[in-house]
Amino acid sequence: MTSGKINVSVENIFPLIKKFLYSDHEIFLRELVSNGTDATLKLKHLTSIGEAKVEYGNPMIEIKVDKDTKKLHIIDQGLGMTAEEVEKYINQVAFSGAEEFLDKYKDSAKDSGIIGHFGLGFYSAFMVAEKVEIITKSYKDEPAAHWICDGSPEFTIEPADKTSRGTEIILHIAEDSLEFLEEGRIKSLLNKYNKFMPIPIKFGTKKETLPKPEDAPEDYKAETIEVDNIINNPTPAWTKQPTELSDEDYKSFYHELYPMQFEEPLFNIHLNVDYPFNLTGILYFPKLGSDMQIQKDKIQLYQNQVYVTDNVEGIVPEFLTMLKGVIDSPDIPLNVSRSYLQADGAVKKISNYITRKVADKLKSLFTENREDFEKKWNDIKIVLEYGMLSEDKFYEKAGAFVLYPTVDGKYFTLDELKENLKSNQTDKNGKLVVLYAGNKDAQHAYIEIAKEKGYEVLLLDSPIISHLIQKLEADNENLTFTRVDGDHIDNLIKKDETAISKLSEEEQTNLKTVLEGIVPAPSYTVQLEALDSNAAPFIITQPEFMRRMKEMSQSGGGGMFGMGNMPDMYNLVVNTNSELATNILHSKDKIVQENLVKQALDLAKLSQNLLKGEELTAFVKRSFELIK
Repeated sequence: MTSGKINVSVENIFPLIKKFLYSDHEIFLRELVSNGTDATLKLKHLTSIGEAKVEYGNPMIEIKVDKDTKKLHIIDQGLGMTAEEVEKYINQVAFSGAEEFLDKYKDSAKDSGIIGHFGLGFYSAFMVAEKVEIITKSYKDEPAAHWICDGSPEFTIEPADKTSRGTEIILHIAEDSLEFLEEGRIKSLLNKYNKFMPIPIKFGTKKETLPKPEDAPEDYKAETIEVDNIINNPTPAWTKQPTELSDEDYKSFYHELYPMQFEEPLFNIHLNVDYPFNLTGILYFPKLGSDMQIQKDKIQLYQNQVYVTDNVEGIVPEFLTMLKGVIDSPDIPLNVSRSYLQADGAVKKISNYITRKVADKLKSLFTENREDFEKKWNDIKIVLEYGMLSEDKFYEKAGAFVLYPTVDGKYFTLDELKENLKSNQTDKNGKLVVLYAGNKDAQHAYIEIAKEKGYEVLLLDSPIISHLIQKLEADNENLTFTRVDGDHIDNLIKKDETAISKLSEEEQTNLKTVLEGIVPAPSYTVQLEALDSNAAPFIITQPEFMRRMKEMSQSGGGGMFGMGNMPDMYNLVVNTNSELATNILHSKDKIVQENLVKQALDLAKLSQNLLKGEELTAFVKRSFELIK
């Protein structure tokens, strides 16, 4: 028997570990199971290269709970340790055996899947245990060793009678951590952190019914047996090649990741790169629609099949955090608790790769089956539009597959849209004018007027469309976007070039004076226009710039533009060639004149969904009076 002190530089290392080193005590189980996996994968590698002259077999990791004695056991069948190795790897805090192993076998061990980088992982046991035991026997022909430590720097090592290869860690659970003796708690942790570990993990047993023999008699009673309860999937879909997987395999794995998600994903993107960094994974596009309040943090980050976090900010471009799936990379630097990511050059390269891979996949989906891509457009557009705004590299590629739908259900790329519009939708400066609606129902009247004139109207209804329009206009100097109810009336309703107003200049001046005396200012600015006779007498438009800035402030640009509290401002466009304009001007009864203006204004407001509250009540009452 030997005894000594653990080689640490401060006496209070264990309280430090317990209180500060790890952000969440529950990850102790992840670390210990990961260490057992390391030991097993190391043995697999050593046997494969002939250095370990033992039978590898079908090893597993077993977790056992003993509530009566307040013990938790983590047992592996890996390469084990000699007493000398226990001294070296356990008693020298932060000396990583995995890193040394990788360095020694760096060429042949490249693809062995060893987790590594754990450092202090074993000592996380003291966050929940008042005493820890290690009983271990090396694959080498040497005696087993028994290490005991009570949470102080004091330890003992003595011979053990263990005869089977591997390591058993026994945690004597502390009084403040008794929750970790509950089977349900342990099961939930294993499911969270170790669901896809590369070595089978046994937790208890389960009953399994044997299949009925072909020659069984009629009164045959099904036989049940106890079998190992393996709680993980050691070969998840992302560890395989795309050629090995069918569409059903991808969908099945999606539901394995998200058991409570009943909708099928729209499509998936399989990531697989080994240079200049290692990264595998599968990303899924769920149905998203136009809701910006989508729950993020649904992409799970793994390191060699060990769950790390669902906060992938910095690794996955922000616009893709609305997706779901898995990313696995040993090249992502993590702090000691592996809970938060540290930005560095490798992470940026990974982010750029993911952006490029997603863009390439979207382009191929669009090219291979455009009709299907168009059907899915409304479910994915918010991600793609956000990507165009937030990632320059994605924006550069997006022109090949981002779509601009019309109110009639046609779809154009930006280049196709330009080609389609150039014949009849240019303004006096030669710019192409893109008319669009933000709400097909609310702007129906304006859409119909535009369509009657032969204009194409897009349906752009995402909450960030104003931001995207700004960017598109900045990058396409001969292109301007105008909403159908915007103030660029010349772009919306063609004037009859040969017609002049039925009212003289003096009559127009008088009409404007009458209107400005009744129409509330400053919310409405009165404009007189000689429109063709089919146009509505009163039309409300909103200054395009002001409306767009207000929309941008409401969808996250308030701080940028300083317009979070902008007032509503509208134009009242009065058609001087309408009979109503003449009747208002020549009415001798001021009350009738005022009622005509108010009624026409309210009708115009009603068409824009601007009539509410007291104004709506007054309008209804006035309308009933008129039809008496």
